[in-house]
Amino acid sequence: MKIVTFGELLLRFSKPDHMRLTQGDMFTSKYGGSEANVAVSLATLGDNVEYITRLPDNAIGHAATQNLMQLGVNTRRVLYGGTRIGTYYLEPAAGMRASKVIYDRNGSSYYELKPGMIPWREILKDADILHVSGITAAISQNAADATFEALDIADELGIKISYDINYRKNLWKYGAEPRATLKKMLSRCDMMFGDAIEFEWICERQQPPFTATDSNFEMQMEEYGEWFDDLHREFPRCQRWLMGMRNMVASSHHTLTALLWTSGELLQAPIYDIPDVVDPVGVGDAFMAGLLHSLSAFPDDEQMKLNYALAAAALKNTIPGDFNLATNDEIMAVVNGDYNTDSLYKVTI
Repeated sequence: MKIVTFGELLLRFSKPDHMRLTQGDMFTSKYGGSEANVAVSLATLGDNVEYITRLPDNAIGHAATQNLMQLGVNTRRVLYGGTRIGTYYLEPAAGMRASKVIYDRNGSSYYELKPGMIPWREILKDADILHVSGITAAISQNAADATFEALDIADELGIKISYDINYRKNLWKYGAEPRATLKKMLSRCDMMFGDAIEFEWICERQQPPFTATDSNFEMQMEEYGEWFDDLHREFPRCQRWLMGMRNMVASSHHTLTALLWTSGELLQAPIYDIPDVVDPVGVGDAFMAGLLHSLSAFPDDEQMKLNYALAAAALKNTIPGDFNLATNDEIMAVVNGDYNTDSLYKVTI
């Protein structure tokens, strides 16, 4: 199975040792970006994945591509042009202090992307899945138009579309109405992921809260089931709905679970109690990559698809940077409970 992911590759700057952005004279840098994160996770798991983006034709742009190539991602049709790579600045959460993100993406090579620049028919002719996210349409009108061009051609070629809501309020600055745009994308997808807050936002409807402080929390499955049934009636094309649910007990102590609706059935994953979170950036992308990998790994077992996606996301919390570098063996160890009882994870069904 060949999976194509499409979005903006970013350079992330952050301060070491939980310093504030206003402190010190040093930044650490890592590459990332939602769709690139998914591609790296899939490549780490041995999948056939190609990443499409537009980067500046300079040393920074080529270094970004080389970084993905070293991690096994096919980048041979990355488009070069423009003058700068998009960046963001991250101040990690610590104690009672929330995390902070500042984007610097205006005028980037991806921001200036236009329909017709990417040879989608050539790229997608042998693909099985195209993965995009709400971020691909949030950067600029041209980027949004290029995203819908990709979706149109994928539909024409009969390719399944995977979609992550990825609503980022601070990115929508070019005049489009975010909810209407993301709903239009949602109506075109065959499988999707979002966290609980994003689900509530796009559908303008509250759901039962996930307030787990440990793994003994009881989910209100009947209410969730009704909620997902209504969603499917509104967006009937989508056949798999994966919702990640996180409760931040403290900045470095999270509980994590997920629900999967498919074929009228709502499945529940275990609840993971993660007391020592290292880096939560990219957890949603790890969820999506876990689901995409599991489509071929466990074709007839929907519960296993869900459990695998959750385990991949849980492991991402232990890995610095945007990329989830957890291997299949490590993910399966978490799925099967075959790990050191003194490790980060305590789990119950």
